Amino acid sequence: MPDFSLTPEQESLRDLARKFARTEMAPHAAECDKAGRFPEEIYRRGWELGLMNLNVPTEYGGSGLSVMDQCLIVEELAQGCGGMTTSIIANCLALEPIILGGTAEQRAQWLTPFCAEYHLASFCLTEPGGGSDAGALKTRARKEGDHYVLDGEKCFITNAPHASLYTVFATIDPQLGHKGITAFIVPRDTPGVAPGKDEDKMGHRASSTSTVHFEGVRVPVANRLGAEGEGFLMAMRTLDQTRTPIGALATGIGQAALDHAAKYALGRRSFGKPIAEHQAIQIKLANMVQSIRAARLLTWQAAVTIDRGERGSLESAIAKCYASDAAMHVADDAIQIFGGYGYMKEYPVEKLLRDAKLTQIYEGANEIQRIVISKELLRAYA
Repeated sequence: MPDFSLTPEQESLRDLARKFARTEMAPHAAECDKAGRFPEEIYRRGWELGLMNLNVPTEYGGSGLSVMDQCLIVEELAQGCGGMTTSIIANCLALEPIILGGTAEQRAQWLTPFCAEYHLASFCLTEPGGGSDAGALKTRARKEGDHYVLDGEKCFITNAPHASLYTVFATIDPQLGHKGITAFIVPRDTPGVAPGKDEDKMGHRASSTSTVHFEGVRVPVANRLGAEGEGFLMAMRTLDQTRTPIGALATGIGQAALDHAAKYALGRRSFGKPIAEHQAIQIKLANMVQSIRAARLLTWQAAVTIDRGERGSLESAIAKCYASDAAMHVADDAIQIFGGYGYMKEYPVEKLLRDAKLTQIYEGANEIQRIVISKELLRAYA
């Protein structure tokens, strides 16, 4: 097993994120959740502190952090607010295809502005009729001279109404399946690009999510990432890189739920003593802390595997799947410990349950993760 002791630099990064989560995010989390408000002023302060664009290499002005470093930051942010964290780290997802598949010129052109000024970007893969079937895209990319013309619709796109740039996956021919999928860089101000209205979501309500329509959108060939047909592999490689921090996000939500439950159990009295002294509560708390620590270790193992230069498909799928399931169970138990109060919006734990749910769905639903895990496992025995 790798050595998980943190360097002084990593401790400093974690402390920075923890302070930001506690002083900037947490005080506004309930209000933003209730109103469905997108607190862009908080995101701007996060950018100023270097808490966005974590994966962008330093030569383009980014932090150039390892996946392990990113996970340390994301877990702390998620304890402040899961929805805000989703919007803060969305640039990492949207810019990763440019980092992986862009030419030196493309990386310099498109990554540098995000580190020089505050901007948001969106990753446009999911479609209304496709969901987890990323190989069945219907958004078309038709080549006309030195341009491609994009037509189609994407859904569940994080930060879409506020983004200045989209990384878009479209097919040059639906009959080719995943072999026809191609990636493009599409600026928001390109004629024919139209984000939809904000979705009214169950959780992560401080994060903005909408559809994006592409109608006759002319994209220069120079904005294509890689060759035609390389988009699917690029998307999967991107998700391998960014899925592990989702495990950290889920772990952070679970840790917040455990913290609230333990503090409440020490202060709430029943039958003449704090409920923390009742074995039924102690067993719940013991199960909760085991789940969260296991989720953290699995996430760190995936991060270290990727940072060693390995693809980490198996490890990242395990981390994301386990940590998100753990967050749901822990948040549910936290509500049970709070009892009737836990069901009320006046208390923080019901929000954590709603926020935890999305971590089982986005960046690849957990059903898909289990298929990935099974395939990777059986490959080792074949």
